[in-house]
Amino acid sequence: MKLFKHLSIAVTLLVVLAIAGTGCGGSAANSAAGTQPSGSSSSSGSSSSSGSSASSAPSASGSNSGIAVASPTAGASVGSPFTVTASASTCAGQPVTSIGFSLDSGSTTASIGGTKLNSQAATTAGSHVVNVKSWGNAGSTCNAQVTVNVTNSNSAANEIVPQNAISVPNIQNTGSWQMNHDPATGSASSGSMEIVSSPSITGNARQFNTSFTNYGGEIYNVSWGSDPAPSNFFYDGWVYLTNSASNILNLELDMNQVIANGDTIIYGFQCDGGSKTWDYTENTGTVEKPNDAWVHSQAYCDASQWTPNTWHHVQISYSRDDSGNVTYNSVWLDGLESPLNVTVPSEFALNWNPVLLTNFQVDGNQSGSNTVYLDDLTISRW
Repeated sequence: MKLFKHLSIAVTLLVVLAIAGTGCGGSAANSAAGTQPSGSSSSSGSSSSSGSSASSAPSASGSNSGIAVASPTAGASVGSPFTVTASASTCAGQPVTSIGFSLDSGSTTASIGGTKLNSQAATTAGSHVVNVKSWGNAGSTCNAQVTVNVTNSNSAANEIVPQNAISVPNIQNTGSWQMNHDPATGSASSGSMEIVSSPSITGNARQFNTSFTNYGGEIYNVSWGSDPAPSNFFYDGWVYLTNSASNILNLELDMNQVIANGDTIIYGFQCDGGSKTWDYTENTGTVEKPNDAWVHSQAYCDASQWTPNTWHHVQISYSRDDSGNVTYNSVWLDGLESPLNVTVPSEFALNWNPVLLTNFQVDGNQSGSNTVYLDDLTISRW
């Protein structure tokens, strides 16, 4: 553990590393809280099985895979999102430890521990292949495929965000982004940012160039408003990784809100390449003496394995109550939902001025550099 200060904010928090061991993630409090931007009205803002196996163990597919897909059925016409239900007890003669699925030729896999799968998939209209996958306890991988026809497509945002919500679009294009090294990560990091038209979805993507040594992490953050009242949020953005994706250890997408009593709610969230899980933060101390710790969920994530040179859709649903507890509802990656449904205390007495803030942090894998793009970032609140 180490002590740190948020620049000019005279607040010291105990820091817990994201995961045990050298260089595997940064301080939950430092990186998830970020640094409040200067100027304007602000003062200065259990692991699951991997979706792939490096083992040379035998694999199986089709009817020999041991996977029973209950829904969707082959050739079915479905709307989006649709439910994927399957089970598997053995894979190539090995007891199954995890089961999941991906769409078409994508490498992104939504997986859970155990032998039963019941999850939501969202994709565009047209013909798609659902690849249901299972993993054995000695490294075997199995696959069963079902082709479906998607007749209409609705994103998770259309299903969750109400019409009366306040949605702030294109946050990546806001001009007041800042950056600084996360001192709770490795030796050092530095970064640069610019708005580019290619690659881009909207024509204005933000490019993040990060250099790092010994697992250093760079925090990029921006204040995009001030509103103490809302208790529900939906984070909706697109991330593009280049061939330098293998140099990414953790990719952090946080949000902070100063509420009416002046305390800060931290919605800390990251794709953790060390544990290969989606992580969230929890205040394991008190509001006045907080201890912000990363917690591994059961949902698989490893940004270094995302298909490079492709836009990936990341959506996160979370909410809070009046007692400072945050509920992480679900995360979607490329339309694949991983339900979380976890509630943890996350209120901090940081003495911040009113702000809504988001962090986009890139933690490096060992030493080197990487380039990441963020586009079409919309955060909705209600």
